[in-house]
Amino acid sequence: MLEFIGTIAGNILSLPGILGFSLGLLTRRPALAAVFGGLVGLLEAMIFSGFSLAAAGGLELAVSVAVGVVAGVLGCLVRRKGAMV
Repeated sequence: MLEFIGTIAGNILSLPGILGFSLGLLTRRPALAAVFGGLVGLLEAMIFSGFSLAAAGGLELAVSVAVGVVAGVLGCLVRRKGAMV
């Protein structure tokens, strides 16, 4: 359980969280922001595993993509809310 929580926290503070959030700030469409975040999460997992699906574990890949999607949508929502003020 501790390893799973560490994986989530590591991804939030790594590329999927930070870059996904910043790419989400580029658009006002949540679906497009989710795609951007998911692609960042997928790319990060593949880069750190040496572009090998066998080395990238399924849990790491799923968490990385999920964190990227959530961060992208959050970035999009921050932009939409900030534009209304």
